[in-house]
Parts: sequence; C-alpha cells; structure tokens
Amino acid sequence: MAISVAYLMNVFIPKSGEVSRGIILDKYEDVPFQKGFGTIISERVVDLVFLLFFTILALIIKFDVLYDYVVESIPSSILYLIIFGTVLIAVSIPLYMKFSKSNINTKLKNFIIGLKEGVFSILKMRKKGAFLFHTFVIWGLYLLSFYTALHALPETANIPFGTIIITFVVGSFTFAFTNSGFGTYPAAVAGILTVFGIAKTVGVAFGWIVWISNIFSIVFFGVLSLVLLPLYNRKRLKL
Repeated sequence: MAISVAYLMNVFIPKSGEVSRGIILDKYEDVPFQKGFGTIISERVVDLVFLLFFTILALIIKFDVLYDYVVESIPSSILYLIIFGTVLIAVSIPLYMKFSKSNINTKLKNFIIGLKEGVFSILKMRKKGAFLFHTFVIWGLYLLSFYTALHALPETANIPFGTIIITFVVGSFTFAFTNSGFGTYPAAVAGILTVFGIAKTVGVAFGWIVWISNIFSIVFFGVLSLVLLPLYNRKRLKL
C-alpha cells in the first residue's frame, strides 16, 4: 500500500512518492524515515542501472536501423556538430567536477557519491541475493506487461523483440524524466514505432492505451491504499 500511494503521489507531484513512502513506513511500521528513504534510494539506483542496461541492449539489437534513420534524417553537418558537442560535454564534465568549486559542482558530486553509496549498499545488505532476484522479477514483469499491451492492437501484436525493447526503453524514460509521462509517453512511443514502420496513428493509439491503463491502475490502487492504510493498521494493531 505504501508503494501504491508513492506511485499516486508521483502522478501529481513529481518525485514526491519516495518521500511519502518513507513517511508511511515510518508511521505504520516503525521504520525510521532516514533508513527507509535510504533503501528507496538504493532501489532507484538499481532501477537506473537496469534502465541503462535495456538502453544499451536496444541500441545493440537495433543499431543498423537506428543508424540508417539518423543518417537519413539528420544532415551530416548537424550530425557532426552533435557528435562534437557530445564529446566536448563528456570531456568537460570531469574537468568541471575536478576544478570547479561552485555550488552546482558540490551538488553534482554529492549526487554521484549518493549513487555510488546506493550501489555499494546492496553489497552490504543481508539478503542481497533476494533483493537482486526480486529486482530481476520486477523488471521482467515490467517488460512482460508492455509486451502484453502490444496485443491490444493487431498492428503492434507481432513487432520484433528488438523493437519491443527499444520502445519499452523510450517509454520508460518518459515516465522517469517527466511528470508520469503525461502527453510525452504516447508521442515518444509513436515516434520510435514510426522509425520501425508502424503508422503514427497506430503508435499514438497504442501509447495512449498503455499510458491510460497504467495511470488508471495507479490512481485506483493509490486511492484505495490511502483509504485502507489507517483501517488495516488500526485492525492489525489491536491484535
């Protein structure tokens, strides 16, 4: 129920779900907020690692199609400029972090340190095997739910595995970096499916089907959890 409430909060207030989840565990399960929030951060670090893994896998599987699309769609002069800019940023960030004394650099270093601590905290937990196993199961179910949704439309029911992976990745990024993917999820999914020969109208329809079903379930179970949490715990504490 704490997780359901966290997802509900994230729909309306970006990134507030992690805090609300820690507060609920503190209130009802006597898990200190600092410790509970620390484990949640560890989960988010692992989720980021899995998302990067799927991104790399998608790029490897569909590299030829994506490469041809980029070459055909973007003029060579702009493409070279993008590559140069990417290399420049990749070189500048480490130099900035090493020599700059600004507040932004301090926050950036603290963020990276937090990521590092989150990853290494997994090695110190007592049941790290169970944690990693359930993480694989959760991400497998994420992917399976997306695959199941593809069968809602005949035009998307038989797309190749590589296309499924890269569409799943693009959709996941919109959920991760926007306010629950509102408006951006269908557009992003339609855009990437168009690259692989799926009509834009079909891609948009599929994107809205997936997004609406996700948001509906999040709101339904989130509101239900808000109602049941005090009732369940009052009944449980009496036992």
